[in-house]
Amino acid sequence: MIGTLIKMPAQLADPIHYQLAVGEHRVDLSARLGQPITLTHTGNIYCSACGRKTKKSYSQGHCFPCMKTLARCDMCIMKPETCHYAAGTCREPEWGEQNCMVDHIVYLANTSGLKVGITRHTQVPTRWIDQGATQALPILRVATRQLSGLVEIALAKMVADKTNWRTMLKGGEADIDLTAEAARLLPEIQQTIAELQAQHGESAITVLNEPIVNLRFPVLEYPSKITSHNFDKNPEVSGVLMGIKGQYLILDTGVINLRKFTGYEVSLSE
Repeated sequence: MIGTLIKMPAQLADPIHYQLAVGEHRVDLSARLGQPITLTHTGNIYCSACGRKTKKSYSQGHCFPCMKTLARCDMCIMKPETCHYAAGTCREPEWGEQNCMVDHIVYLANTSGLKVGITRHTQVPTRWIDQGATQALPILRVATRQLSGLVEIALAKMVADKTNWRTMLKGGEADIDLTAEAARLLPEIQQTIAELQAQHGESAITVLNEPIVNLRFPVLEYPSKITSHNFDKNPEVSGVLMGIKGQYLILDTGVINLRKFTGYEVSLSE
């Protein structure tokens, strides 16, 4: 079986159900737990947008020309508060309308500890799964990506906005009362919310009252020490599949973030 990698499709279940996507092939990873698996990079990399062959991957699976021209590769994707759609300078206005000028969710999650994050409303719960969150709680619904970024900045002054992936992959997270954390944090940013509502309308930001979502990942055993596999350093990644969390395969020989290698052509064997 050979094909290019994309991020693993996942469905909310107990535990999370993952598939390994290799080209057009979809492999049920739940059935592979506890079994040996080998992924071998052929040396070929293809752009996930235009399909052209590229020597190096940029912005998670793009060739250099696409990285420079596509809106999904712009810096505002990493820093949503810098969204410049309203200024008329979006690289792809239609893409911006579909992906940035739509409702976003501001949430609290338990990944490597308490963190704040944002995602398009259509990406719930996918975003939480991809981050390896064991708990998540939507706290605000906002009208645009830029607004979600501005709210996230305010919250990030009090709580982390990034995940320590090494800690996340070791498992053993203690439960967090996310509802209590939301009750603590939201009053602290009330002035920011009020100012943004004054500029963009009261309906631009809505406080949510949602239950905590619990997520359990298919892991037989977490690693005590994190060792990373990297196709750029060693084309063959092999080991017994001990689990999947976030977008990582956890093998008895180390871990690999498959999303990082989007567009890499690999062969799969047992």
